[in-house]
Amino acid sequence: MFAKRLGACEQFLPDRPATDWESGVRSQPNLPLNRIPTSQLGSELRREPGTELAQPTDVESHSRLAVWTHRLSILSFVFLCAVVGVLLVILPWRPEWTDNHLLAGSPQMQAFLSQGFVRGLCSGLGVLDIWIGFWEAVHYHEEKRI
Repeated sequence: MFAKRLGACEQFLPDRPATDWESGVRSQPNLPLNRIPTSQLGSELRREPGTELAQPTDVESHSRLAVWTHRLSILSFVFLCAVVGVLLVILPWRPEWTDNHLLAGSPQMQAFLSQGFVRGLCSGLGVLDIWIGFWEAVHYHEEKRI
């Protein structure tokens, strides 16, 4: 039926040459493909001369050292984000936050850091830092090798 429709369209395109798939249409659609000659399937790839596939260069290929260096850098970044995040969540609510030798000479700074919104702001930054670390760990991927 498709061939009949195609023939009806040839009146609009009279100079068009017939393609390989048009000549390979069979009247028995349930015939297995292994019984059809491969010349009629159009499975032969014709390669023009001079179009060989290019081999990957040394620059494009990843060495094992580079892959493991990248993996270790991601692992250390995730670990650093987790540690700093946990410290920023917990430390502002501990007494060491305001009672330390760094703030002993500045009572105004000690009073400022002991306010609730400053402590909450630091804890929020800690949660954000933990989120960034785990986001990096979950979205880690390596480039596919060719």
